Amino acid sequence: MLFQLGSALLDACVLSVLDKEDTYGYVLTQSVKEVVDISESTLYPVLRRLQKDGLLTTYDQPISGRLRRYYAITDGGRKALEEYRLSWAEYKQKVEHLLIGGGSDAKNEG
Repeated sequence: MLFQLGSALLDACVLSVLDKEDTYGYVLTQSVKEVVDISESTLYPVLRRLQKDGLLTTYDQPISGRLRRYYAITDGGRKALEEYRLSWAEYKQKVEHLLIGGGSDAKNEG
């Protein structure tokens, strides 16, 4: 993909995945990778920051004798996700207008 993924959009993608279901780091990375090339080592600092900001929480689940850390969205995370979705819809509309819908009126005057 040619376009860079900013931190706000990455946060929105992570929160969106977690809004569907709690999951652990590997599955979360694979889900986000469907949109952007990201590694687990890039994603974990994002998860720690979102947790510090109160947008997600963690819990450990025993799996095959080991503890697996799961991530879950909080009420604050759902509120932030809704704001991200509204901002994305507005941003997407503006970009599509420029790229697909014709550009500025000044171009049409000349």
